[in-house]
Amino acid sequence: MSEETWQQLVDLDALRGWMDHQGLGHGDLRDVTPLIGGTQNVLLRFVRDNRPYVLRRSPKSPRGDGNATNRREARALGALATTDVPHPRLIAACSSDDVIGAAFYLMEPIDGFNATVALPAPHATDAVLRRRMGFALVEGALALSRVDHVKVGLADFGKSDGFLERQVPRWRALLDSYHDYKEWPGPAAIAGIDVVADWLTQNRPTTFTPGILHGDYHLSNVMFRNDSAELAAIVDWELCTIGDPLLDMGWIMATWPDLRGQTTSEIGITPWDGFPRIEELMAHYAEHSPRDCTHLKWYGVLGCYKLGLILEGTYARACAGQAAVATGDRLHKSCIKLFQRALKWLEQDRVSLS
Repeated sequence: MSEETWQQLVDLDALRGWMDHQGLGHGDLRDVTPLIGGTQNVLLRFVRDNRPYVLRRSPKSPRGDGNATNRREARALGALATTDVPHPRLIAACSSDDVIGAAFYLMEPIDGFNATVALPAPHATDAVLRRRMGFALVEGALALSRVDHVKVGLADFGKSDGFLERQVPRWRALLDSYHDYKEWPGPAAIAGIDVVADWLTQNRPTTFTPGILHGDYHLSNVMFRNDSAELAAIVDWELCTIGDPLLDMGWIMATWPDLRGQTTSEIGITPWDGFPRIEELMAHYAEHSPRDCTHLKWYGVLGCYKLGLILEGTYARACAGQAAVATGDRLHKSCIKLFQRALKWLEQDRVSLS
C-alpha cells in the first residue's frame, strides 16, 4: 500500500485524539509504517509513548461490509485474550466510522515471520525445524478448536445449526452466480465438480461439535516465531465464525503442498524438504483432537470444493474485464488443481471400500 493511499485512509490527527480519549499514551504517533502482506486491509505500525501498535482497518472499497468485518475481527480477538490460542493481542477497538472513516482496531505487533514470504535463518537451513513448523500449524488449529465459544462470549457469533448441511448448496450457489459474468465459459472446465458435490452430500457427517472456526486457516495466515518452529500468531480473522472447527483442518489439507512442494493454491514455502506429509498432519490432528475425526478426509474434500469455487470467482470477473486476466487464469488453474486433489481422495476412498 502506498504512503499516499494510507494517508488518505487514516487521519493521524483524528486517531491521536481518539487515543487520547482512550488513555492510550500521549504525544505524537511516531515511526508510522504501512505493513504489507497477504491482506487487502490497511495495516499501519506506529509507536506512541514508547509503546508499539498496529492499526487495522478495511480498504477504501472492501468486499462486503468492511466495518462489520472489522467489528467481528476485534470481537473475536478480544474473546481469545484469555485462551492459549496464539493471536494478535487486541489493545482497543473503535466500532464507529466517525474517527477515520471506518471501524478499526489496534493490536500488539507480532514478533515473527510469514513463512510463505521467506524463510529466515535458521529455518531456511534446518529441515528438522521445518518439520516441526508443520505440526505447529496443526496445533494452532487444535488450540482454537478447544476454546469454548460460549464461555468466551461468542455464543451468538455464528449460526452452527445446519452448518454442514449448508456448505455444498451455499458454495454451489456462489458458483452459479458467476453466470452473471456473460463472458465466463461456465463450470464445464472444472472436472469432477458434480462428482465432488454429490460425494460430499452423500457422505456428510451427521453430527459435529460446534466451535470457533478461523475460516481461512493455512500457511499464509499464520506467523512463526523467529527463535523456534512454533507459532507466533494466527492472523487475518475476517472469516472467523462459529461452525465445525474440523473445517480448519480441512483447509490445511486442501492447501498443503505435496512431497515436491507443489501447491494447489499458490500457498507454498521454499525450501520445502523436511515438512510433514498431509497424512502425517491428519494423524497428528486426529491424535490430539477430542472431536470425532473419523470423517477427516470429508473436510479436506470440502476444503477443496469451497476454496476452488471461491477462486473461480476471480476467473469469472477476469473474463468480464473486472480483474486482471493473468490473475484470473492463475486462480482458475488453482481451482482445477483443488478438484484434482479432491477427486484423488474420492478414488482412494472408493478403492479402500472395494
